[in-house]
Amino acid sequence: MENKMKTHIFMPDQLDQAAQCLKEGGLVAFPTETVFGLGAIANNEAAVQSVFKTKGRPNDNPLIIHVASIESVHHYAASVSPLAQALMEKFWPGPLTIILPIKTGTFAPAATAGQNTAGFRMPDQDQTLALIDKVGFPLVGPSANLSGKPSPTSLAHVLHDFNGKIAGVVANQAELTAIGVESTVVLPLADHIEILRPGHVTVDMIEEAIGVPAHVRTAAEQLANQAIMSPGVKYRHYSPKQPVYLMAFDHTLEDWQEEIDKFPEAVAILAYQDHITSLQNHQKVVASYSLGKKGDWESATRHLFAGLRALEESSAKILMVQGLDPKVADHQAYMNRLSKAATHVL
Repeated sequence: MENKMKTHIFMPDQLDQAAQCLKEGGLVAFPTETVFGLGAIANNEAAVQSVFKTKGRPNDNPLIIHVASIESVHHYAASVSPLAQALMEKFWPGPLTIILPIKTGTFAPAATAGQNTAGFRMPDQDQTLALIDKVGFPLVGPSANLSGKPSPTSLAHVLHDFNGKIAGVVANQAELTAIGVESTVVLPLADHIEILRPGHVTVDMIEEAIGVPAHVRTAAEQLANQAIMSPGVKYRHYSPKQPVYLMAFDHTLEDWQEEIDKFPEAVAILAYQDHITSLQNHQKVVASYSLGKKGDWESATRHLFAGLRALEESSAKILMVQGLDPKVADHQAYMNRLSKAATHVL
């Protein structure tokens, strides 16, 4: 019989113990404003390899490096362009990851998938910044979930996937993380910014903040290159066990009812509250989860992964999820994650 390790829950006044676990090569999950990250010291090859093994993550999918200050980036990056510096000063701490060239031998090769670049981020979470300070070195921090599954936005989500498999989890005070989806990933170039993964920081926000054009590089464009610099591009992500049907943003309630009627099996609904109220008594609807008030895209984004996880545990055989207008900049992070989770689009 396999012996499970004890996964400690570290409270805010127990960061010294969490840091010690990390220094000893253990894995400790930590909260951020986006999702929980699965932490390991970024220069410990064995610990970083353990992150990949624990998650079941492909080794060619690079990890984001979490730092505690802007100044520390200059110790590890081979160079920091004026555009990169401007992005850090404007958006850090916050949900923006910046791809930079790194000094040789700085991080464990596994952390960067053997590349000479790394994505740096300074999370907007005081506990986690303090934890990195106490460790004394940056942490890798991919989402603290089994690879391919919806990302964790609560302590309970992390424990669901990793209780008995990692050394510990740093608890947060909120029920859910503030934003609910992973950071925007950008690549600063000579005269513009390439967005490799959409997130809370949008094209418009970047262009307004630093006065240069920003361009979204599609997954197809990124896959045309040999090296993938950003996580969340190459592999299927965010998927519960049931098929996920993405309902386009302009579907009416009547459209929803017609689609539900077509299914021979039990259905669960993830949608704004007005849709939940109107559809939850349908005989085929066995579970529902509210994204919040109609039109509240921030609430929808914050609750997307939590909703997918909650409904995965229901008796439903099919999940129907409300889409947002993909042409609206603020909706693109939500739609990027939902599109990756979806098996069908209606």
